[in-house]
Amino acid sequence: MTTFKHGTLANGLDVIAEVMPHAKTSAIGFMVKTGARDEDAAVSGVSHFLEHMMFKGTAGRSAADINREFDSLGARNNAFTSNEVTCYWAQVLPEYLPPALNILADMMRPALRTEDFDMEKNVILEEISLYLDKPGHVLFERVMEEHFGRHPLANSILGSKASIGALTQGQMRTYFDAHYGPGNMVLAVSGAVDFDQIMGLAGDCCGQWPHIDVHRAYPKVELGNRRHHIRDDKLKRHYISMVCAGPSAQDMERFSAAVLSDAVGDHDGSRFYWSLIEPGLAEEADFSTFPHDGLGSFFAYASCDPSKAARVEEIMLAELNRVRSGALEAEEIARSKTKIATSTVMSGELPLGRMRNLCSQWIYNREFRTLEEDLAELEKISEHSIRGLLETFPLTPMTITTLGPGDGSAWPG
Repeated sequence: MTTFKHGTLANGLDVIAEVMPHAKTSAIGFMVKTGARDEDAAVSGVSHFLEHMMFKGTAGRSAADINREFDSLGARNNAFTSNEVTCYWAQVLPEYLPPALNILADMMRPALRTEDFDMEKNVILEEISLYLDKPGHVLFERVMEEHFGRHPLANSILGSKASIGALTQGQMRTYFDAHYGPGNMVLAVSGAVDFDQIMGLAGDCCGQWPHIDVHRAYPKVELGNRRHHIRDDKLKRHYISMVCAGPSAQDMERFSAAVLSDAVGDHDGSRFYWSLIEPGLAEEADFSTFPHDGLGSFFAYASCDPSKAARVEEIMLAELNRVRSGALEAEEIARSKTKIATSTVMSGELPLGRMRNLCSQWIYNREFRTLEEDLAELEKISEHSIRGLLETFPLTPMTITTLGPGDGSAWPG
């Protein structure tokens, strides 16, 4: 049987664990409550750039040392940056958890050497160029900007070539010192774990880190019906994105939102699938929910031949209107609940999946929820639940941003 453990070091670092005695692996990670939404314009993209720099070495380890030591443990390890968090993790056999913690903790105090900074800046600039050639990325960043406006969730994760080009090592160091410390991060472990041992090791590795106080901004979003087209005559496809308000990471209606999103826009068997993909009108069609910190959003997306753009958008809006006026059928809800439950259990069987879930729960809500509690909450979803969700979040007003050849005048709006 799994058990939850929580301890706090004297400097305020939270250490949490889900002990799974019969697991064959262990997972460990540091999640920092910082991302693109915590940046100002002068350092746009610094969170993602900093994630890269964390692998470039410490006072006692070079980048090659970090790679070699993880490799010697047979570890799977990586990191990711989002609008709201940055996470560094490793998955190992249980006997290698102590050295994995030692490496990760050392990485959390990076050298940020000027020569490494200058070299990695070129890598980031190349990455930005690569993503600017991806229509889906260009469209997503623009619709987020259009929808969230002055809210910091409009910020780009990668930043721009101008912001990264102008960023200095000193600015990065200042940002690191203000965000990477106890009080704004959590250490989480899952799997076959000796929690007392982990607490002792955490004290040795992290006990001298200074505590920091960080206060994230939570402004309101000015909602409204907005429409924007990005013309790019080099493109051969038309891309559609739609964003409207949804439940936050703190809102229990996020479970109903997951069911609604699956029924409307999953890649297989959803309303979008049968109305757009199966008849060959679009090659991609999706409807998703994003429960952010303090607020949330629904996101619809499709890509198609430009000649079918008007019809595809018309069908997308018609399907959302149908849902708004008639909610979902019981059969759709039951099918989506089963699909989500299966995915949740398959992820929850692995310590890595549970560790990431553990981190997110703590960062957003300072709570622990078992796999069984999440499944029970999912099972309660009904037609009544979906109707209640749509009363609170009626899928309108909506921001629509399109990308493709032509001026967009032929499409609805």
